[in-house]
Amino acid sequence: MSTRERRILVIGMGAGDPDHLTLAAVKAMRRAEVFFVLGKGREKESLTRLRRDILDEHLSGPYRIVEAADPWRDREQEDRAGYTSAVHDWRRRRADVCERLIREELAPGGTGAFLVWGDPALYDSTLAVLEDIRARGTVDFDHEVVPGISSVSALAARHRITLNRVGRPVRLTPGRRLAEDFPNDDGDLVVMLDAQEAYTRLTGEGVWIYWGAYLGTPDEILVVGPLDEVAERITRLRAEARARHGWIMDTYLLRLQPEGGEG
Repeated sequence: MSTRERRILVIGMGAGDPDHLTLAAVKAMRRAEVFFVLGKGREKESLTRLRRDILDEHLSGPYRIVEAADPWRDREQEDRAGYTSAVHDWRRRRADVCERLIREELAPGGTGAFLVWGDPALYDSTLAVLEDIRARGTVDFDHEVVPGISSVSALAARHRITLNRVGRPVRLTPGRRLAEDFPNDDGDLVVMLDAQEAYTRLTGEGVWIYWGAYLGTPDEILVVGPLDEVAERITRLRAEARARHGWIMDTYLLRLQPEGGEG
């Protein structure tokens, strides 16, 4: 790496608990002079405040936070082709914003950072956005990734379970693919990004659910039990939490047998 080349750190912050930061993440944060934050509007201001709290707790030296508005994303597309196209369009516009921030707010030879919820390698766009910018060749930088504790790991820990069972697979899938991926060859499914409450369509299948929202935060909610018995409760809790906070992020594990049953 040239001494004049910019360095970008993509740092996993964990699922929400400030104690989820790894020592590697703290060390990486202390190397950065500027932190780039893409704000998601007033409804998610609490996430930006939590980032600032984490920085204040772990950094003693001077640093800057540079904020920009996260581009609008079309979330109305239902078919796979439309959804994929909408995501790629959003990422391109996100890359436009991040390219400008890196070029204008980080001097050559400097180190900047993106703080990513959970783990940067799992259902997050930051790495794809940076690859897009690098491919454009408009601003030179190198980047490295610091893994974080994902909401999936936090979910398993909070329910005191393992994600996989002996000799069986486990699959991670977005909510929109749940109908296609269930059942999972006698395995289990971890579901993320389920805005449509796809779990409600699996009642009557003998499924257990381990559900969690706002994992690692003071607002954390946990539910476990046979899906037939707890689906309505989860739906009600989701609606109440969304009304209270303006947003919700949840993750759940679906299991064809209750924990402990190896069949």
